[in-house]
Amino acid sequence: MTDLDAKANLHRYLREAREALLGKLDGLSEYDVRRPLVPTGTNLLGLVKHVSSVTAGYFGEVFDRPFPEPVPGLEEDAEPNADMWATADESREDIVGRWHRVWAHADATIDALPIDAPGAVRWWAGTPVTLHLILVHMLAELNRHAGHADIVRELIDGRVGWRRPGDNVAEGDEAWWTAYRERLESTARKFA
Repeated sequence: MTDLDAKANLHRYLREAREALLGKLDGLSEYDVRRPLVPTGTNLLGLVKHVSSVTAGYFGEVFDRPFPEPVPGLEEDAEPNADMWATADESREDIVGRWHRVWAHADATIDALPIDAPGAVRWWAGTPVTLHLILVHMLAELNRHAGHADIVRELIDGRVGWRRPGDNVAEGDEAWWTAYRERLESTARKFA
């Protein structure tokens, strides 16, 4: 495999993962995309905002190609978790719009640089990196948060699937899923 093939493959998987994460907002109300459903406050719109922020940093500042807008959570004086939730002043359109602009900027960086292009990550104590390492890191980061979004979406309305409901999920009606869950619970109880 050539370096160009490796870069193209990593870039393709990044695009697929970002589409899957963004798709978790589809069909939900403004309230539902903001709802904190676990003790740490994880919510769908916050996940999109967070991934947007880290993408701007990793494909911007790291390669001396800064994203041209302020990035929530990356400022020196940002409050903890500022990039993990949508404030009352931020609309879904604001966050999703920034998401699209950040990814266009990231795509331009990926397209412009060779896979071995050097960079440095300030928040990793200036650690030298390559575009290859950042592509792998961001693929892991994005998929981790897409997994969080899968669970949060299921908690909101029961809809599951990779890119759309039912995509890449075992087929079964409500009775099948109830019996499946009960079987897992019964097995787990044996270890209580």
